[in-house]
Amino acid sequence: MNTARAAPAGAPAPCGAPSAAVALFRSLGDPTRLGILLRLAEGEARVVDLVKTVGLAQSTVSAHLSCLRDCGLVDSRAEGRSSRYFLARPELLDLLASAEHLLAATGEAVDLCPNYGHAAAGNDGEGQQHG
Repeated sequence: MNTARAAPAGAPAPCGAPSAAVALFRSLGDPTRLGILLRLAEGEARVVDLVKTVGLAQSTVSAHLSCLRDCGLVDSRAEGRSSRYFLARPELLDLLASAEHLLAATGEAVDLCPNYGHAAAGNDGEGQQHG
């Protein structure tokens, strides 16, 4: 049984990092959530679209979207009987581009945002489809 307790909101995590930062990086550290975010970097998507992208059950994708929404990274708008999800913070693309640069500097080059890539640092949010 996991007996670890979450730090109260705003309280530093055990390592001294603010708990909000820990939650942010934990959300980015999960391969499925990162895959969802990268798909949403391309534009809005319904849950069914994200299910196809990550290849997991709808309930699992919905749980990951809930986590990402709790962290303030995604939001949604109603469209008929479904919802369309989108990046709530376009600055996330800047963070992912910075991660690419850091990984490249350590010899672990990876293209996290193939459609935005290194240009994401200059992204002004245009092209993002928000409701």
